[in-house]
Amino acid sequence: MTSSKKFAICIFADKETLLTPRKLYQVLPDEAAERSDYIRVVDDEGEDYLYPSKYFVFLPVSPDIESAILKAV
Repeated sequence: MTSSKKFAICIFADKETLLTPRKLYQVLPDEAAERSDYIRVVDDEGEDYLYPSKYFVFLPVSPDIESAILKAV
């Protein structure tokens, strides 16, 4: 896995999740989760948690955009 951060947009959320549809989330590396089709994201409470990868669409970002996103947080 590269050192670059990954980002994903939530495309599904229900009352059980701490996610907001159409919101951008930072994805943290978790190889074990990825093998089970889950990803680890920093949710709306600021905690990292596993969610099904089908809840998200990955967003490729350039280093400049990544820097701007991380500064905005």
